[in-house]
Amino acid sequence: MAATKTFRDLNLSIIGVGTQYPDFSFGPDTLEAIIRTHYPQSTCLDKIISINQYSGIETRSSILTEDHPFLCRDEAPCISELHQAFKSLGIPLAVSAASKAILESGIDASQITHLVCSTCTDVSNPGFDFFVARELGLDVEKVLLSGVGCSGGLAALRTAANLALGYAAMGRPARILCLALEMTTPLVRSELDSASERQEVRIGVCLFSDAASAVILSNGIDDDSKPIYQLLGWEHSIIPESDHELGFDADKLGFKVVLSTQVPHLTKLAIRPAFERLKASLPQLGPQISNPSDCDWALHPGGAAILSGAEEALGISGTHLRASYDVYVRHGNSSSATVFSVLDRLRSRDMDKLVSDKKDHVVACAFGPGISVEAIMLKRP
Repeated sequence: MAATKTFRDLNLSIIGVGTQYPDFSFGPDTLEAIIRTHYPQSTCLDKIISINQYSGIETRSSILTEDHPFLCRDEAPCISELHQAFKSLGIPLAVSAASKAILESGIDASQITHLVCSTCTDVSNPGFDFFVARELGLDVEKVLLSGVGCSGGLAALRTAANLALGYAAMGRPARILCLALEMTTPLVRSELDSASERQEVRIGVCLFSDAASAVILSNGIDDDSKPIYQLLGWEHSIIPESDHELGFDADKLGFKVVLSTQVPHLTKLAIRPAFERLKASLPQLGPQISNPSDCDWALHPGGAAILSGAEEALGISGTHLRASYDVYVRHGNSSSATVFSVLDRLRSRDMDKLVSDKKDHVVACAFGPGISVEAIMLKRP
């Protein structure tokens, strides 16, 4: 397969990673209790309860306590209430994740040159990146991505890589903070309202959770930080005629998930070709990376069916996806903030203990609205 681009030595590396989950979480029984308390029994809601019980998620991280009014009052919160909660509860989460990444990198916050952020659970002007920068004391160039959904973390990293290479071309150091923040659990009641009123089985309400995560990307100029992952190259593509299958639409009660039953099938068909294009753009990999099983995978855990479909399409085992499964089971799907959390988890000692031969190369991959496919080849130093 011919590559549309070829990557050589980019000299890019991730030098800091930070993940921050909120203090609270809830299990499958919490959603069932909300449904049975606030909605009349129906076949549709019974189906949602069943999916919720068998999602494979043990706990979902939540910015809200189980008795928070957003979950327990008679009506769902409106979009202005959701925005205020995002600012008051979410931004501290993002600042914490960013601070962890900065601390691990060993650099001073004053050395950060850019801030690239992503969220799909809030819209404001200025965006949340402005408030995070102010809290961290950053006076830097900022980019806030919109419309990228669950692929936002890797879209931010891809954007940062291009910015870092631009600075390298000018002979200037770049230390770019990539930050994703998502608050989805405040949308639970809005999703359940729609499910009850329209008798639609809305799977998203069974999957999503809250988190912030961050990485710092360096272009290697005037940098003696220890790399965590080297960034070798990336692949971005769109699955044709699929924009109606996956999305996140604005609503007076916040945002509504668009997640069709075709998504696992479409992502299963797309992931192997994306890997082949990525591999073809990196001739320096050589024969040591011939198959997907030659790499570990940090796949965004959009759902159990997406993970199992990737295993089948790629010819890999659950151990290749061990960090994706671990994050999915313990925290759920935190949209764009999840993939950096998976990369953070993958490097932990207890993940290493699950395999006898951890791979040098790691493919980070996520799917977002469009349906967009983001894949980045990383290497452990």
